[in-house]
Amino acid sequence: MQPDWYPAWRDEAIEQLKAKNARLKKDLHLGSWSRYDYDLTAGTLLFSQDGVVKVVTEIQIVGSTSTEGGNWLWAWANSSLPSELLSDAKLVRSFGEQHGIDELARAYATRADNALEVLGWELSAVMSRICDGLGIYRCPSREDGGGFYLMLKSINWAS
Repeated sequence: MQPDWYPAWRDEAIEQLKAKNARLKKDLHLGSWSRYDYDLTAGTLLFSQDGVVKVVTEIQIVGSTSTEGGNWLWAWANSSLPSELLSDAKLVRSFGEQHGIDELARAYATRADNALEVLGWELSAVMSRICDGLGIYRCPSREDGGGFYLMLKSINWAS
């Protein structure tokens, strides 16, 4: 269930995210560093080259896709994640509850065509729009083929 305005609003969020991520790629070379490391205790995502940290970000966790489960799981519904990194995802749930948008208010979401990566980017774009994120980083696929999506709250060159 969703209101009539939501599909167009979500499409706008996707276009906004594409522009944000393109800027991050151009200005900070995200996507081209040889290594990334996230620290869920510190709430950071670091990008490195040749053992030297180049870019430092503060993050909030959006959610994850599972090819085994065939679904998306919102971070707010994943009890194994640190609560300090879930406040923005909880705002998305509240937004979904307030506006009657099931894919935001329910723990799991699916797509009829099972295009999980597309679903992950769509829902991450919605969170970025609601929470004014600077961009989204999808960690490379896990062993199960799923993805882990992080929203960038701040981003800086390493000192």
